[in-house]
Amino acid sequence: MMPVDGRSIVTADEMRAAEDVAIAGGATVESLMDRAGREIATAVRRLAGASPILILCGPGNNGGDGYVAARLLKEAGLDVRVAALSEPRTEASRAARHRWSAAVEPFAEAAPAPIIVDALFGIGLSRPLETGAATKFAELVETATLSIAIDLPSGISSDDGCILAEVPSFDVTLALGAVKPSHLLQPAANLCGKVRILDIGVPTRSRARVLDRPALTPPGPEAHKFTRGMVAVIGGAMPGAARLASLAAMHAGAGYVLLLGDAQGAPDAIVHKPFYPEALSDVRIGALLVGPGLGRDAEAQAKLDAALATDRPLVIDGDALHLIDPDAIKRRSAPVILTPHGGEFTGMFGRSDANKIDAARQAAVRSGAIVVFKGADTVIAAPDKRATVSRSASVWLSTAGTGDVLAGTIAAVLSTGIEPYDAASAGVWLHGDAARRLGPAFVADDLARALTAARASL
Repeated sequence: MMPVDGRSIVTADEMRAAEDVAIAGGATVESLMDRAGREIATAVRRLAGASPILILCGPGNNGGDGYVAARLLKEAGLDVRVAALSEPRTEASRAARHRWSAAVEPFAEAAPAPIIVDALFGIGLSRPLETGAATKFAELVETATLSIAIDLPSGISSDDGCILAEVPSFDVTLALGAVKPSHLLQPAANLCGKVRILDIGVPTRSRARVLDRPALTPPGPEAHKFTRGMVAVIGGAMPGAARLASLAAMHAGAGYVLLLGDAQGAPDAIVHKPFYPEALSDVRIGALLVGPGLGRDAEAQAKLDAALATDRPLVIDGDALHLIDPDAIKRRSAPVILTPHGGEFTGMFGRSDANKIDAARQAAVRSGAIVVFKGADTVIAAPDKRATVSRSASVWLSTAGTGDVLAGTIAAVLSTGIEPYDAASAGVWLHGDAARRLGPAFVADDLARALTAARASL
C-alpha cells in the first residue's frame, strides 16, 4: 500500500488506456486481475488481522479481483466468505469465480461480518445500485468493524466526485494502480476514508497529480529581507482582511511585507504606508496581492487597475475577483495567480458541467493565469493543463478570513521567485498543514500564526 501524495490522478478512460498498453505489451486481463487480487489480499490481510472477512463481488472485473483476493486469503488460513450480487459477466471474472472453491452466498441474504470488502463495482459504474441492493449494501458496511472499498466505494462516479445514490462511508479505499479523481473531489472523497494505492503493474500517465509536500529551501547565510521576498498587500474597505493576508505572508516566510492602505495594527514588523500607485513600482516587490477586503467600488477598481498595470507577479483574491475580466488577464506579461472559491469562480468563468479539475484547467487556459479553485478539494491548474489536487482539507477552514490567509501565503512563496504554479501549490500545502496542526475551532488569526510551524517543517 502506497500513500497518495504526489501520485498521478487518472480518469477511468486513462486507466483503461494504461491497461490496454500493458496488454499490448504482453499482459492479459487474467494476469492483471491476478496481480490486483494478490495486492488486495495482501492489503486486506494486513488490515483485517484474524477477523472474519466478507467480500462482496459484483459481475465485472472488480468482482473478479474480489474472487482472486478471497481465494488467496482463504489459502492463507483466514475466515473468508463471498457474497455475489449476480453471476460474473466477463471472461476473466468467470475464471476467477471458478477458482474460488467455496460457496458463494446470494448478496441479498449475506450475514454481516467484522471486515467488509466492497468489490461490487469499480471505475465503470454509471448508475446507482438498485434500491434493495443499496439498502443491503449500506447495512453490511455500517455494521462492519472495518470497511474496505476496492478502487472506489460502489455507487460513486469515478471522474467527477459525484455520488450516484446514497453510499455508506468507508474506512479505507484501495485504489488500483492510481488515484482517481473521485478519491479527492467532493462529495465522493468524504466517503472514501483513507486512500492507499496498490501497485498492479500498470504504469499510468497524467498531467494531474495529488498535492505533495513542497521542496522549499531555507534562507542561506547571505540572505536579507528583500532576498527572502518582499510582498506588497493593497488594503481597502475592510482593512482586517488585508491585515490577515499580511500577517500570513510574514509567517509563511516573506522577508518584508508592505501593507498599503489604512489597515493599522498587526505586528510591528509589517510596514504600513498609504496607498499610492507609485508605491507599486518598487522593483524589490516580489509579489503583489490585491483583493482581500478591497471593496467593489470605483476606488477599489482604481487600485486593481494600478496593480494590473505593474510588471510585478500578482495574486488576485476576494473582492478583486468580482472586478476583473478574466479574458483581460492574458494581456498582462507578468504572472497572475487567481484564488477564487466556488461562488467567485462561477462569477468569473460561468457554470461548467466539467469536473472540478477540468473546470479549473479551462479557466486557466482562458485567463492565462494560475487558478487556485478553492474548497475542501482545492485544485491548482495552469494554462498548460497541469493540475494538482489537494487532499481533503480541515473542515475548520470554513471560517471567515482563511481565504485571506491563503492569499497571503501564496504571495509569500511567489515573492521568492519560485515558478507561479509551484508557488501556488506550496501555498496551498502550507495553508492545509497549518490547519491540521491547529485542530478544531481555530480562527484565521491562529491559522496565520501557525504557518510558522508549517514552514519550519520543510
